[in-house]
Amino acid sequence: MKKIHALAAWATSLVLFANPAHAQDEEAGAPPTSGQGLFEGGKLMLTNGVSSIEGASGGGIATWATIGGLEADSGIGLTGHVTLVELPDYGWQSHGVAIGIANRLELSYARQNFDTRDVGTALGLGEGYTFNQDVFGAKVRVFGDLVYGDPLIPQVSVGIQHKRSRDAAIVRAVGAGSAEGTDFFASASKLFLSHSVLASATARYTSGNQGGLLGFGNATDKGRELQFEGSVAYQFSRRAVLGAEFRSKPDNLGLGEDDWMDIFAAYALTDHITLTAAYADLGSIATFEDQRGAYLSVQVAF
Repeated sequence: MKKIHALAAWATSLVLFANPAHAQDEEAGAPPTSGQGLFEGGKLMLTNGVSSIEGASGGGIATWATIGGLEADSGIGLTGHVTLVELPDYGWQSHGVAIGIANRLELSYARQNFDTRDVGTALGLGEGYTFNQDVFGAKVRVFGDLVYGDPLIPQVSVGIQHKRSRDAAIVRAVGAGSAEGTDFFASASKLFLSHSVLASATARYTSGNQGGLLGFGNATDKGRELQFEGSVAYQFSRRAVLGAEFRSKPDNLGLGEDDWMDIFAAYALTDHITLTAAYADLGSIATFEDQRGAYLSVQVAF
């Protein structure tokens, strides 16, 4: 069954090449102007990013400087997503919403559910024990524009994500210092339209164990460290993108926590619905190694 899930995700990504066309052939036009309706979109397709596993706009596992929603500089945008990750020993599901205001401020929420399946028994938690976490986020675009303006000046945003584990007793039992933690990040992203290439880099100051699902820090140290997230993508057409991501992570619990990486493909089925499929390598999770599998996410944006 797991192989079927992985093959399904890759088959979805292959669909993206059915109608290839260089993104620079699409007319960018002028930057969106004010005076549009409150919920009237103004962004170029896919330039709002997709919903990350933590609810903020960006890639799948990495946060970008983008602001969620399709709004121009005077409107309000809305985004909702559901994400599934199928791994050899675990299952991941997240869902959430985000609000973009005037392409300047993003407020987001995501609920993450991590199913330990048979591993739960081996860890003494019980079969199918599920870790749950709430993530509340805010992001502000400081300067620059993802598409327009000087091609050497990226869009730069700063943000905060407060994460709260709903399994406080368990995460402390495995060695975490706290069941709550706050990440701070700064992102720089740019779409080089003439080359159809998007590049993004994020510095994240965090103490999260497996992104916070296993708590924060350890019993003797808050464990805050500066981590890196990077993404690069090629836009084949105004609807299709293929790329790769990397995300480094701390190892506060001494469980051999690995960095994350993926190869993803995103396709805009309509102006408002985007499908993202990926092959994700999440490394070792709670001493169970080689956690590689299929990632599938659906986003609805206005």
